[in-house]
Amino acid sequence: MKRLRNMLALLAMAATPVGAQQAEAPSGPTLTAFECGTLVQPDLGRFSDTMRFAGERRELIAGCFLIRHSKGVLLWDTGLSPAIQREPQDGMTLTTRIAERLAALGLAPADVTHVGISHYHADHTGGAADFPKAELLIGKADWDRVRSFKRGDPQRDQLAPWLAGGAVTPVEGDRDIFGDGSAVMLAMPGHTPGHSALLVRLPDAGPVLISGDQFHFRENREVGGVPTFNVDRTDTLASHDRFEGIARALGARVVIQHDPRDMAALPPFPASLE
Repeated sequence: MKRLRNMLALLAMAATPVGAQQAEAPSGPTLTAFECGTLVQPDLGRFSDTMRFAGERRELIAGCFLIRHSKGVLLWDTGLSPAIQREPQDGMTLTTRIAERLAALGLAPADVTHVGISHYHADHTGGAADFPKAELLIGKADWDRVRSFKRGDPQRDQLAPWLAGGAVTPVEGDRDIFGDGSAVMLAMPGHTPGHSALLVRLPDAGPVLISGDQFHFRENREVGGVPTFNVDRTDTLASHDRFEGIARALGARVVIQHDPRDMAALPPFPASLE
């Protein structure tokens, strides 16, 4: 009889608590995309050193991405500075701070465990200082460049919490952020010395390849354009090849962070890809 009672107790534990745990546990990482500012470009000529797109005007956006994982929360790029919300400038506007986006998802800034930066340009690091307790992940060559900037340079000031001693990992090569291949920083130098793209593997939606500034809009990707302001043309072209090779090999969905069309094709905030 005692043996029977023990068996029944074990069966009850298996049926109820484990089932409840399965309902609560995430089935896998999720990806939520949202706008972190808009940038009007009055002349796209500088986005290709072969003189394409000269004279074309276009509105681009600053795309930000939140990857929720059982091991942490990764914020990929942080868009424009909150100061622009108060005072738009140079064709740049910001309507909603990242903290407000997080609140809509039931999260606080302190819940962000990692801030991943594709590169040090100000339209990708603008909101970073709102997450001083997170671990900063940035290409080592970019981090070295940031450290060389003088005080007052926004590309330095926006990363001040980590320059002052916050947890920072200067990434050399690729980095598997959570250790299971679900979110991988990919070294794509050329736009800046330590520029990175991000590969996210989702259980249902599959692989998603997020561009950083490897490309700024679809048409420039189609022609493999190299912006005049990139630091190294040869590295840029090699990174173009790598980016496209990974996209083909994995059948990945490509998201160009600055292209409103690619962002609009993702589930509208606050919905997520899973």
